[in-house]
Amino acid sequence: MAAASKTVVLVTGANSGIGWETVKALLRSTRTYHILMGTRSLEKGEAALEALKKDVAETNSTVELLQVDVASDDSISDAFDKVQATHGRIDTLVNNAGIALDAACVYGDISMREAWNKAYDVNVSGANIMTHTFVPLLLKSSDPRLLFVTSGLASVERMSEAHYPVPPPIPAGWPKKAAVLPSAYRASKTALNMMMLSWHWVLKEDGVKVWSVSPGFLATGLGGQRASMARRGAGPASTGGELITTLIEGGKDADVGKVVGGAGILPF
Repeated sequence: MAAASKTVVLVTGANSGIGWETVKALLRSTRTYHILMGTRSLEKGEAALEALKKDVAETNSTVELLQVDVASDDSISDAFDKVQATHGRIDTLVNNAGIALDAACVYGDISMREAWNKAYDVNVSGANIMTHTFVPLLLKSSDPRLLFVTSGLASVERMSEAHYPVPPPIPAGWPKKAAVLPSAYRASKTALNMMMLSWHWVLKEDGVKVWSVSPGFLATGLGGQRASMARRGAGPASTGGELITTLIEGGKDADVGKVVGGAGILPF
């Protein structure tokens, strides 16, 4: 177990976007990590790993690719077996893998049912099964941490007060003119926050620190919208990786069981 002296962090969906930026931020930290870089495709994972080597020339930490598709129970089980055999524990699980298909639905690439079902399958069911499977390894840590990457769009309180973020008024009549409203994505992240609370209470007496973390409006490429996000003022994805690293390193330990954003606690 080569990583016995290092903090073992497993990040799903780590070959791009906020997941990749989280790995990069951990590599740049003065602390020492062994990072399990979860990726559905090993080919994309290898490319992401090469990009990291160029961006972070020197580090105290190490990275290992871990093939895992959170939409596949068999893939999750295989990943667990590998990590158990190789490391025997994880210290932090970052449930980052996510999908947004609202735009694909509007553009006619997939059906509405498929867009909603896939959003819940990956963003909710996948994160829950991933957590349920890896809890035995998490409980072997002396400082176990569990993170769920959510979105500010998931806030029921904000949505009840106004259509957050507030769009132009939608004219009366049906059918509505096609517009990309992230309805399936935001609903799945609301469900994710409830799931986080469930895990917070289930694992509280085991000493597991649990959060949802909302990285903010960032140009991540989620849903194929990177250019559009940037035009609308999205910040750099690196901000999200830095925030997640802050939680991993104890900077938000007073806020367990909450939705944590860059500016503080967000409303449910």
